[in-house]
Amino acid sequence: MAEILIIDDDPLFAETVADKLDSLRHTSRCAHTLTAGLAAAVEGRFDVVLLDVCLPDGNGLLAIDRLRSVASDPQVIIITGQGDPDGAELAIRHGAWCYLEKSSIVKEITLPLTRALQYRQALSGQKAVLKTVERDQLVGESPRFLQCLDMLAKAAAADASVLVSGESGTGKEAFARAIHANSRRRSGNFVVVDCTALPEQLVESVLFGHVKGAFTGADRANRGLIRHADKGTLFLDEIGELPLATQKSFLRVLQERTFCPVGSQEECHSDFRLICATNRDLVAMTEKGVFREDLLYRLRGLSLHLPPLRERDGDIPRLVEHFLSRLVQRYGQERKECLPDFMDYLTSYAWPGNVRELSQAMESAFAHAVYSPVLFPQHLPVHIRTAHARANVRGHETIPADVPSSEAILAWREAKDAFEREYTQRLLRHSAGNIMEAGRLSGLSRTRLYQLIRKFQLG
Repeated sequence: MAEILIIDDDPLFAETVADKLDSLRHTSRCAHTLTAGLAAAVEGRFDVVLLDVCLPDGNGLLAIDRLRSVASDPQVIIITGQGDPDGAELAIRHGAWCYLEKSSIVKEITLPLTRALQYRQALSGQKAVLKTVERDQLVGESPRFLQCLDMLAKAAAADASVLVSGESGTGKEAFARAIHANSRRRSGNFVVVDCTALPEQLVESVLFGHVKGAFTGADRANRGLIRHADKGTLFLDEIGELPLATQKSFLRVLQERTFCPVGSQEECHSDFRLICATNRDLVAMTEKGVFREDLLYRLRGLSLHLPPLRERDGDIPRLVEHFLSRLVQRYGQERKECLPDFMDYLTSYAWPGNVRELSQAMESAFAHAVYSPVLFPQHLPVHIRTAHARANVRGHETIPADVPSSEAILAWREAKDAFEREYTQRLLRHSAGNIMEAGRLSGLSRTRLYQLIRKFQLG
């Protein structure tokens, strides 16, 4: 028997579904608004949530992440009166179990509900494994971060290729190292390749190696980084920067695990596990023809998207504590106290540079407070203090998430993204998450609105 929460604004329909669930020997509770449903989910211990899309106070699709983050971690089944392929895609991307139309819900609910409950049961063993994962420098307890740790545990237990995505500074390399450290390949090498630093004319030599005399300056043979990663993990950082010609050569290596060093006809073998990282949209790059689609399929055996720091509720104080402990140990100084207003500056800032920027800010503050046992806001970098001052002048609005600092001028693409994110956020707030109303107000198509929601992770 399972506990089911039904969130639907039609009392008659909700009662019909509740009767069906009762016949399957499950217990259910109904909520007729999104607000009431979210409150019930937080208070209760539900196994599954049946969630309507169009609710009086918001769009159910935009609440999936919040429902999945409550303590009972329920599976979410979307139920809708109007089937929408874009909505179905958004639902699955945000972790919904499935997407069903109301017209057939009574007849079709049994199998997906049974499978969702079976899957939930199987997850209980996985959560026990998660507790044994060595986290090292991975600090955080927010729901979004714990979801990433859950995926880390899955990746460590498998040997498939992993694609780690996220903004700069979110900790992609740290997660890659943790996957390696918790995998069966932990005793092998963890080989880092920074694709942004590879000279285009020497990329294949660096990766595949070369024989003596293969080109001008090759006065001795080089084994190459792929062979160095044999029995271990090859980490390609910023894979989106790999030249197209090299992408083709590397695709064959992934397929066969064999390659020829530059200047040689002799095939070499390397048994490596591949982890890649990117802060770019590789799907968009394939559509533009600057990244190979067949290579992308090979890279994302498993996909792990790291959230920006601004979306990791409650993790900033934990990270501050972690960085302070590390700095105290490194410099052999006494522990410093963080004043409440010092912490207020940190938690109200948007952190466009994410965890890396927070680490650097703490190191700067620690250095400025060398003779002080207390950390004041004045010890923080000036761009953080000016951003806080500007936010106060605007009436305590949140600092725009995509604006790095008042001292920087954004590139056109970044400025355009910043505008689109803020506009879409305001549009969804004004329309209470109703996609049809948002489309009417903005003149944007439903497909375009869903694209913007996916692009900026606004669900």
